[in-house]
Amino acid sequence: MTDEPTSNPEPTTETPEVAPEPAPTPVTPKKPGDPKNPYIWGTGRRKRAVARVRIRPGEGKFMVNKREFDQYFLIDKDRLAVKTPLNVTDTAKDFDVFVNVFGGGISGQAGAVVLGLARALVKSNPDFQPKLREHQLLRRDPRKVERKKYGQRGARRRFQFSKR
Repeated sequence: MTDEPTSNPEPTTETPEVAPEPAPTPVTPKKPGDPKNPYIWGTGRRKRAVARVRIRPGEGKFMVNKREFDQYFLIDKDRLAVKTPLNVTDTAKDFDVFVNVFGGGISGQAGAVVLGLARALVKSNPDFQPKLREHQLLRRDPRKVERKKYGQRGARRRFQFSKR
């Protein structure tokens, strides 16, 4: 007998059986009436401002960026504008409104909230659409700031001309 290792004529290639990974289940968006997701979303934009508005049935609470509505919008014109979709549809006391808004200035943010709130109200009840359209609350305002041109002080303002 020799001390040489015996070679096996047929190599064994045993691969452990691995179960295939299950395919991930597709995420289905939650419906507005779903008890797990009571919120109805609407997005509004104006100038550089973007507002993400969530509404749910409630007693009329209105929060903007985790602050009370009156503490965020200090100018009366903006307060009236933001409440317009709720006043037109007579639902000021029927919904809780939660808004995240960023970008732009306060007036642009107010315009973005108006559009987002109007869109969310239409999703909650399509019967509101004619009233909101009549008051032009479902229309995005396309106006933006005109860019500054070179050789000028602003978009249209020129440097002062001097003859001498």
